[in-house]
Amino acid sequence: MLGWLMVCDPPEQSAADISQAIGASRASLTSNLRLLTSMGFLTWRTRPGERTVFYRMADDAWAVVVRRQIAGITSFLDITRDGLDLVGPGDSRAARIRQAHATFEWMATIFDNAPPLRPDPANDDPANDLDDEVTS
Repeated sequence: MLGWLMVCDPPEQSAADISQAIGASRASLTSNLRLLTSMGFLTWRTRPGERTVFYRMADDAWAVVVRRQIAGITSFLDITRDGLDLVGPGDSRAARIRQAHATFEWMATIFDNAPPLRPDPANDDPANDLDDEVTS
């Protein structure tokens, strides 16, 4: 579904349009549309006088979703720090916690030192704007 919404024309698609294009059942489609919207990949809107909901890829969806995932690493670092404090360094469980902590610390360091994401100049196209967009 995500692949279809990245390449479809027009960029806004109803659930029926998506279902027909990818051959998915409406039930699984509804669940996935909710999930992808809550993750920040999709936005939706209705058109004046219509009840049909149209979905499209959110502007900068990939950057937004990845940034949220990176922010989650900080939470895991806090959890592993608390875990080490809780079990103590000599406990046999500490080795597993240290391994997780080292991994999350390594990832955080890489992301902290990464160059900034360069914006896509194609996003400056006014045709990409949705003035009456409603997101959930």
